[in-house]
Amino acid sequence: MVDEVILDDVSLHVTDFHAEVIKDSEGREFRKVSFNFEVTNREYHDITTLLYQMVFDIKIPQSNEEFRGEIFNYATSVTNLYEENAVGDFSLVLLEVNEQE
Repeated sequence: MVDEVILDDVSLHVTDFHAEVIKDSEGREFRKVSFNFEVTNREYHDITTLLYQMVFDIKIPQSNEEFRGEIFNYATSVTNLYEENAVGDFSLVLLEVNEQE
């Protein structure tokens, strides 16, 4: 069971992790991972700043996987976590990118 994903050296405690391999129209295979994680008001600025980068070095320690990926889909339960003690649920889907093209 995967409960940690690292994006550019930022460790996220995740739930509902799912990984799959998908093929594009030319038959090339790419990894796709999805997961949920909570963000507190203290982490909000740093996490959203990280996510604005859109492309990351992704590490999944429990499966010894590392790859470059980009945000394929992103959702959050709130748009403003600046209120004290606020916690937001984030959902992220990342798709492996081939930077050699």
